[in-house]
Amino acid sequence: MDLERLLWNGLNRLIAFVMLLLLSPVMLALAAWIRTADGKGVLFVQDRAGKDGVPFRMLKFRSMVHDAVAMSAQLGIDDPFGLVENDPRITRCGRFLRRTSLDELPQLINVMLGQMNLVGPRPDVLPQVAGYSPEDARRLEVKPGITGWAQVNGRDDIDWPQRFKLDRWYVDNWSPRLDLSILWRTAVTLNRGEPPVHVDQHNITRATAESQPQPQPAPQHEVSRAA
Repeated sequence: MDLERLLWNGLNRLIAFVMLLLLSPVMLALAAWIRTADGKGVLFVQDRAGKDGVPFRMLKFRSMVHDAVAMSAQLGIDDPFGLVENDPRITRCGRFLRRTSLDELPQLINVMLGQMNLVGPRPDVLPQVAGYSPEDARRLEVKPGITGWAQVNGRDDIDWPQRFKLDRWYVDNWSPRLDLSILWRTAVTLNRGEPPVHVDQHNITRATAESQPQPQPAPQHEVSRAA
């Protein structure tokens, strides 16, 4: 790792620490709101892929009901990570958190711990990372971020192939100046309104492939004879 990136990573952790101190009253108020409105389980914790694919536990404020996964099957959603219009799994406070991106604030803890940066490719779930092509996996060459180049150039309105392309561009063109530009563009679009529902065919294709039975390896004695 070059000195510039090393120093920038350290600055990210320092900024995250300061932001956590400054925003702690807001985060406590949001946690109390979620707890009061929808019961226990203020945080949503999920294993995601970090730099070089190393798993870490990403934090978010919970914005969906507890049985969201079971409800997705009832709603007939083909994309396991997708949404539907007026999605009933999103709580009332969750809609506000998602619209303002305040649900991402707990990820400042991930940044402070060195698992993420403020800017970088958004961390993907492990089952999807397992199906990455070598080109897709280039997004794992840097730390994931709370926001990123793909997020300020389409966010939920673009599909995964386009996100991969944008993330590769970011990896190849990274600089502190680019990160500052992305942070500024993120800040001016925080209250973005309810995003339109986007059907991601890439996710559907991958989910279908994962559900298909996998070919069984030949018995060892047959392999030996073939060799």
